[in-house]
Amino acid sequence: MEKRKSIVAGFDIGGAHLKVTRAQDGRIVEAVTIATPLWLGLHTLTSAFEETAPIYAGADLNAFTMTGELADIFPSRDAGVAALLDEISARVPGENLIYAGPSGFVGVEQAARLSSDVASANWHATASLVAKLAGDALFVDMGSTTTDIIAIRNGAVANDGYTDAGRLLSGELVYTGFTRTFLFGVASSAPVRGRLTPLMNEYFASIADAHRILGVLDEKDDRHASADGKEKTIDGSIARLARMIGRDAAELTLPEWQKIARWFSEQQLRKIHDAASLVAGSPVAGSLARDAPIVGAGTGRWQIRRLAERMERRFVDFAEIIPADDAVRGEASSVAPASAVALLAGFQS
Repeated sequence: MEKRKSIVAGFDIGGAHLKVTRAQDGRIVEAVTIATPLWLGLHTLTSAFEETAPIYAGADLNAFTMTGELADIFPSRDAGVAALLDEISARVPGENLIYAGPSGFVGVEQAARLSSDVASANWHATASLVAKLAGDALFVDMGSTTTDIIAIRNGAVANDGYTDAGRLLSGELVYTGFTRTFLFGVASSAPVRGRLTPLMNEYFASIADAHRILGVLDEKDDRHASADGKEKTIDGSIARLARMIGRDAAELTLPEWQKIARWFSEQQLRKIHDAASLVAGSPVAGSLARDAPIVGAGTGRWQIRRLAERMERRFVDFAEIIPADDAVRGEASSVAPASAVALLAGFQS
């Protein structure tokens, strides 16, 4: 017989952010994201745990998922999982469970023996929750750095790949995100006054700059420094974008810069659309029904709405289907894996 844990904290340990939620009586009541540049060292995660302590203080249970094991401070993903498990044990008091994909939630010691299941399993947690709540769907979670695309069939996760490598091959993992992707990773050229201009292959600007220029970026979702370390304003973003095409900001008008920014956003959407079409039509998905909606989560839900329109599917926000206080629904959707593990772990046999 299942017994509900009254207060459950959910953690998604990424390479760039720590996301933490608090669920009380089966509802998300708090959600927060902290910039955690793990590539600079484990001390960034230590600081993030300290900063988010009020969210998980007094929890009956702490549930974790991760992608941070991929950070290049670790010699391998197995070593990364082990290091993050050690950090969890050292920094977060109480009962800690780790999400291990098809193996479900396991203790820290068992998780160390299941590192291939634990590594980058956050997508599986969120998709599993969607499978319980939404029926058949195409689940798309676009975060700051990557986009997950998973088919949900007959109340189950219908994935082709599981590891990062496998999901890159299947189209279920697209390495493009709403803020941190550098522009040369989106396109190699851009139209400027009627001519296709090759881009400078430098980290001069990110997709956050394009989305800022278009007015579709919530500034709280862009938590890392800009490419030049300067101001995150429309003028600042235009200056950075201009460098990508060998120009200065004053050389073009604002509408012209907006057209160029729209080009980059469109190129990103095309990559995601191509992958989503593959996933929706894959043998594993069983040719997903035309009336199956796209359930969108993550900070890039604006882009996912456009994807749904392009694929002629109904869009459903993850925020609308999860149990959560209205005041935190949006943020709970932005940190979907942390919300998912908190809710999934709320029942213990």
